[in-house]
Amino acid sequence: MTEKDAASTAKAAGDAKGVGEKADKVEAAPATEAVAAPDPTDAVAPEGMEDAPAVTIDGVTVDLDDRKLPKEVDKQAFASGGYPYEDKLDDAAYEAELRNLQIELLKLQAWVKKTGERVAILFEGRDSAGKGGTIARITQHMPPRSVRVVALSKPSPSEAGQWYFQRYIQQMPTAGEIVLFDRSWYNRAGVEPVMGFSSPTETARFLEEAPQIEKLLVGDGLRLFKFWLTVGREMQIKRLHERRHDPLKRWKLSPIDYAGLNLWDAYSEAADRMLRASDSPEAPWTVVKANDKKRLRLAVMRKILLAIPYKGRDLQIVGGLDGRLVMGAEAFLAEGGER
Repeated sequence: MTEKDAASTAKAAGDAKGVGEKADKVEAAPATEAVAAPDPTDAVAPEGMEDAPAVTIDGVTVDLDDRKLPKEVDKQAFASGGYPYEDKLDDAAYEAELRNLQIELLKLQAWVKKTGERVAILFEGRDSAGKGGTIARITQHMPPRSVRVVALSKPSPSEAGQWYFQRYIQQMPTAGEIVLFDRSWYNRAGVEPVMGFSSPTETARFLEEAPQIEKLLVGDGLRLFKFWLTVGREMQIKRLHERRHDPLKRWKLSPIDYAGLNLWDAYSEAADRMLRASDSPEAPWTVVKANDKKRLRLAVMRKILLAIPYKGRDLQIVGGLDGRLVMGAEAFLAEGGER
């Protein structure tokens, strides 16, 4: 090798070394922070919804905005509130019974229309107790011309200036019609006093007047059913959590729902007072334990079908009431009422 070649080789080696040293000095690109996936329910969230407040149940804190429900709450949900069953009703058994009872409901509707009877069925209960789902299954196959669902929003300024019962009286069924109330005039005994929307005097007056008005309605021929759906604390939280994270159900949540999350005891006291004051021979309450929505729906249907002697009623198909799930107000309060 000539001196010139040796010099060239040495220079090349030096250049390569320099490149390597520069490469060693290049800093690694900073790691990008993980970006949380967008919440798919945000686009359908009701207006005015803020972050959910934390709720503590038996020492366990629950944040509805957290996508994971604490295991302790999930585990206790089905048995909460003293629910008497360990497992949900089997799907196949439920679907078979549901179909048969819905056929009976069609017979009932045809009889109501033909005879000119009037039927009003109201549903009350805590948020997520199963009111809307039960109503949907009752009316699922009914011809819509002679059945209505009433779910009134908060009173307009004009309605607020009326007699409290007026807007509900206007919704009562005409001859040949069935009307189902998804919440009712009993807002005045539940959510309104708990949330401060009505005064103690207004609530006391309501509880005195409601049985009298219902007695007049029933005396005039109205068939009136009043259902209170009771759900356990952990089960309510589980269902609200499911609504919060399901785009198809988030619309069901409202600021009032969030405001009531930590008012369980106040709602319990209001419910027990309502049941005690407004249960009457003419318009009794039927309480249904609602942790299992399937059993709830079947129980409500049976109660209605057993109470009305419609043409073609098949009592073998209708079956009897489950006393572990369905009871009167007095028996429910004797068990301890809402808890």
